[in-house]
Amino acid sequence: MPAGVSWPRYLRMFGASVLAMFAGAQVVHQYYLPDLSIPDIPPRPGELQTELQGYRVREEAAATLQQLREEQKVD
Repeated sequence: MPAGVSWPRYLRMFGASVLAMFAGAQVVHQYYLPDLSIPDIPPRPGELQTELQGYRVREEAAATLQQLREEQKVD
């Protein structure tokens, strides 16, 4: 067995590492909110826009919150 460990210990370590990779991938998808939709007509070369959907949503929410705070100060 690799590194001189027993099969059960090796399988536990392997399972834990696979679960950690899956959990990490899920966290990244929840944070960045990728757009996984496939358009009917593919974009022409140079028209493809790569944008982080989650980042845009958070920026819009922050701008809206700032706007509401400014309106409350004026009133």
